[in-house]
Amino acid sequence: MNRTKAKAIVFALGVLLGMVVRTNADTWDQRTIFTFSGPVEIPGQVLDAGTYVFKLADSGSDRNIVQVFNKNENRLYGTFLTVPDYRLKPAGKTIITFDERPSGSPEAVKAWFYPGENFGHDFVYPRVRAVALAKANNQPVASMPTELAANTTKPAKTMQEPHVVAMKQATLKAQQPTEEEIEIAQVFIPPPPTEVTQVAARLPTTASPLPLVGLIGLLSLVGAALLRRASAS
Repeated sequence: MNRTKAKAIVFALGVLLGMVVRTNADTWDQRTIFTFSGPVEIPGQVLDAGTYVFKLADSGSDRNIVQVFNKNENRLYGTFLTVPDYRLKPAGKTIITFDERPSGSPEAVKAWFYPGENFGHDFVYPRVRAVALAKANNQPVASMPTELAANTTKPAKTMQEPHVVAMKQATLKAQQPTEEEIEIAQVFIPPPPTEVTQVAARLPTTASPLPLVGLIGLLSLVGAALLRRASAS
């Protein structure tokens, strides 16, 4: 085997490795691209019509924090708290649901489900907005203290930023259509224990780098062997 051919094979292996890493990352952070034909509301702000990237925060422990970027992912629009939303049957495609608003007002993003997942992400709105949304839609809306609304739009390079920590430590409630405020656990009921166990069992497989490390090692060994063989020819 000549050197040129060996290098070509090694390059192809590198491309394959890059695809594997990218796929693994997309699965773990649930990166999803949305294109909205009109303005939509997210907690604390309104997004203009356009393309955006939704994904989970880059942290193994914060699986209920969603970040929204522009399509090039070089601008962060916000870091948002969510609560687990549960579907008995996971969808085969991405689902995003909206709360209805009065005519002329943008729809508000309610929840986002990644393909194949029972658990989705129900967005937590500042209390004042949550009350209005609950009344308009006649259904409970998760809420956090209104004074934390500005925290969602601040830069967040890590999940240890003080404003992010303040949101994570906030007491969350659920706003009823009747304007009654109740404990969030009374509305957002966790799934059956058997389902929790199944999801927990799947997370290490998705998140763990061990299978990926093994594949990287294998591809590296193959590449090195090909280069040695080309050098000896």
